[in-house]
This record gives sequence, C-alpha cells and structure tokens, in this order.
Amino acid sequence: MIALTDVSRTYPGGVAALASVSLRIEHGELVAIVGPSGSGKSTMLNVVGTLDRPTSGTIHIDGYDVSKLSDNRLSALRATTIGFVFQSFHLAPKVPALDNVADGLIYTGLGRAERRRRAAGALERVGLGHRMDHEPHELSGGERQRVAIARAVAGDPRLLLADEPTGALDSVSGAGVMELLRELNASGTTIVIITHDREIAAGLPRQVRMRDGTIISDTTAVAPEPSWPAETGVPG
Repeated sequence: MIALTDVSRTYPGGVAALASVSLRIEHGELVAIVGPSGSGKSTMLNVVGTLDRPTSGTIHIDGYDVSKLSDNRLSALRATTIGFVFQSFHLAPKVPALDNVADGLIYTGLGRAERRRRAAGALERVGLGHRMDHEPHELSGGERQRVAIARAVAGDPRLLLADEPTGALDSVSGAGVMELLRELNASGTTIVIITHDREIAAGLPRQVRMRDGTIISDTTAVAPEPSWPAETGVPG
C-alpha cells in the first residue's frame, strides 16, 4: 500500500524534516508512527497523503508513483484511495453531521443523493445513525471525531491516515475511537496512525518510531506462543 524509498523533505533554511526515509506498509496493516514533536511524523503523513511532495526520493501509494501524477490525478488519488482523520475534526459549523460527511465526497463526482446515501451508511458504521441531523456543537468530542472518521471512510478508501485522532479527546472517548479504528482495520482498511502517545502506539501491531526526521526503530508485536502441544496442532 505504501512504499517510501530514500524520501527526504527539506524546507527553506535547510531544515530537514525527513532524511532519507525508507518504509514499506502492506495492504491491511495497522501501524503507529510515533515520535515527539519535531520528529518528522507529521511531515511523513503529509508526503504519504500526497499533501506535500518530497524534496527527493520516491513514494508509491497503492502502486502509483506519486511523483509522476499531475495535481489533478493526485486529487483523484486522494478522493478515491486515501481518507484523512485530523485531531481538530475540521467539521463545518452549523452543518448537520450527514452533510458534513456527504460534502467530503464532492470531489468523487457522485451526485448529491448518492453522496448522502453513502454518508448515512458511514455514520451508521461508526455508530452515529441516530445523530445524523445534529450539528457539531450538539455533539461530544468523541462523537465529532466519529463524524470525522465517517467522512474519511464514506468513499471506502483503501488507506486511512489518522493524525493524533485521540489528541483532543478524554480517555474514554479516545478508547472508543481507537476501538473503531481497529474495527475498520479488521474489515480490510490499511490504517496509519500518527501519534506522540506511546501508550496508544504500544497497543497497535506495528510501531514505527521517528526522531529528527529518521526512523529509529520499526517493531512488530510478537504473537504469543500457542498454549497447546506443538506436535498435536490442536487445543489441549
């Protein structure tokens, strides 16, 4: 799903936000990219999400070399393949949840009725079928983040990028959002979560740790050994 090869991103003044980063994430993975402020993880999200272009190196998303895509084709890739969830929700005020989600599908070329149908389905999927007519100010923080997730998945993207998705939530709401992301991953969506929270990262199957624009570790959780005799292959 994601392949970065020697990717660097240098900003004016010589600030290297990413320095020769190589990373591969397979279809269906659930990955945390974790690090302190200034580690390069947000820049990583921007280049993976095609919101920013690297200074050097190559990026392939779902088989596409993004350096060879025009701005219009990049927009199409984002509209059909990549969903984004941000810490600050980015919901339009005084707009019902249903339309906040449906408006996220405008660039797909779908008609209004189909956008609203898909939006309703996405809100049902995140457990907010009973809150479709509520505006953001009428929703809790956890509910607003669920609306944001519904907007991200309404187009059925194969890749979901979540930037500090629990950062603005209390612990209970945050746990609910993480459980929802796990459910989406179990249904086949590749999910990359950008976070500074080591506890959240530790609960995910794979953790990519960053510091000073480089990857310093890439670990995968080890499954426990079976509790039955190896030679029988069946539970004892």
